[in-house]
Amino acid sequence: MKIVIAPDSFKESLSALEVAESIEKGFKRVIPDAEYIKVPMADGGEGTVQSLVDATNGKIISKTVTGPLGEPVDAFFGILGNKTTAVIEMAAASGLHLVPREKRNPLITTTRGTGELIAAALDYGVNHIIIGVGGSATNDGGAGMAKALGALLLDENGIEIGEGGGSLCDLASIDLSGFDPRLATIKIEVACDVDNPLTGDKGAAAIFGPQKGATAEMVALLDLNLGHYASIIERGLGEKINDVPGAGAAGGLGGGLLAFLPSELKRGVEIVIEATGLSQIVEDADLVITGEGKIDGQTIFGKTPIGVARTAKKYGVPVIGIAGNVSKDSEVVHEHGIDAIFSIVPGVILLEDAFKHAEEYVERTSANIATVWKMK
Repeated sequence: MKIVIAPDSFKESLSALEVAESIEKGFKRVIPDAEYIKVPMADGGEGTVQSLVDATNGKIISKTVTGPLGEPVDAFFGILGNKTTAVIEMAAASGLHLVPREKRNPLITTTRGTGELIAAALDYGVNHIIIGVGGSATNDGGAGMAKALGALLLDENGIEIGEGGGSLCDLASIDLSGFDPRLATIKIEVACDVDNPLTGDKGAAAIFGPQKGATAEMVALLDLNLGHYASIIERGLGEKINDVPGAGAAGGLGGGLLAFLPSELKRGVEIVIEATGLSQIVEDADLVITGEGKIDGQTIFGKTPIGVARTAKKYGVPVIGIAGNVSKDSEVVHEHGIDAIFSIVPGVILLEDAFKHAEEYVERTSANIATVWKMK
């Protein structure tokens, strides 16, 4: 019997690998002789680097880069087991969590550190880079990222513009003569699960600016500046990014990646499924177990359990989902490939206790599921 265990992390308690290990322990209590294959998963957001590194026996690389406010921060990226693919979470270098609430100001925050992580990954000789773009503190359209990779963003006097979304209004021309030549032959996949355009009432500034510290006046200015930025990019680079779905992700970083790098925006879980080779792994499985911290009505919109389930269902493999919290509207997941769902929580408990004992609860629930499975 072959059982594939492919969960996402349980946020604030267990990594995807730790969840998978606990599930395996529980099942082995009841079905010790089965073949267990653990494939830690993610959806392109927080934890994607760790999950892919764990799934492929890769390694984490630490790197000090420029943070959102221009100060050094300790960041990281992953090199996967094939040694030719790097995976980056932009939030590691340019994330909102790196900026104290009282200092949040998207007029000045920069994606320069994300560009520095890309450059560092290139130094390892990779030919494929996966970039997760969630959780940003920025609204600079990826301008800082581009500058870190050698682009010159110049004002009308030929002087490089400042950092942050507030400086984009000064942009008059773009010079790529010093742009890192290694980028020309790199495959870049951007894990992007939003379809917001760069500007407008559903754009980067309007939708995501306020959570990054933008006032109504800032939002208006940032939106205007991103529109100007897009027009200069179209004139100078021939790339139309303003209305592309996903261009507004991460304060316009999605658009910047499309403009400056050979990038493709894709659903995060699709990228992870491909990178882990999950389809080939589940093809001859007898059972697939997936899960995440919460399974609810939103799970069907690009979350890990549904991505795993749809992959398994290509081969008619049964799928069981486990979660810390199973909501009332979770039954919709049954229409998308998950045959049964189980909550690990034993009763009414404090959230802090659920986090503290998550490993134990996952193992216990998995043993109970295995008992039922064995009876069939």
